[in-house]
Amino acid sequence: MSPRHVPASVTELSRVGLFADLPGATLATLADRMEREEVSAGTVMIQEGEPGDRFFVLLSGLATVSQTNIGPRGTIKAGEFFGEVALTMHVPRTATVVAMTACTVASCDEATFDELIRPLFADD
Repeated sequence: MSPRHVPASVTELSRVGLFADLPGATLATLADRMEREEVSAGTVMIQEGEPGDRFFVLLSGLATVSQTNIGPRGTIKAGEFFGEVALTMHVPRTATVVAMTACTVASCDEATFDELIRPLFADD
């Protein structure tokens, strides 16, 4: 991975259902703050029990979700997100997410999550 910040694009983020109702200016700000990264198959993107400091959106590829006591929990597809539980509830990661295929992810820090994304969960 390059040490320089590669932002996600507005086009990529506009395909994410969670962001569908965001105004264009807010989506542009979010895209600028989200870091885009290519991840190889088999990469552990988040580990159950570890502190959660980032929110992730899967832009392409497939990932699997599992929990130690339960086992496999499901699959994350492009356009879906993960990592919100630790940030919204201020708890350690509740699951492990592993790339099943080569993936492209966009992630943001907790401050960006709190400012731009957390309010999207208030409507649920």
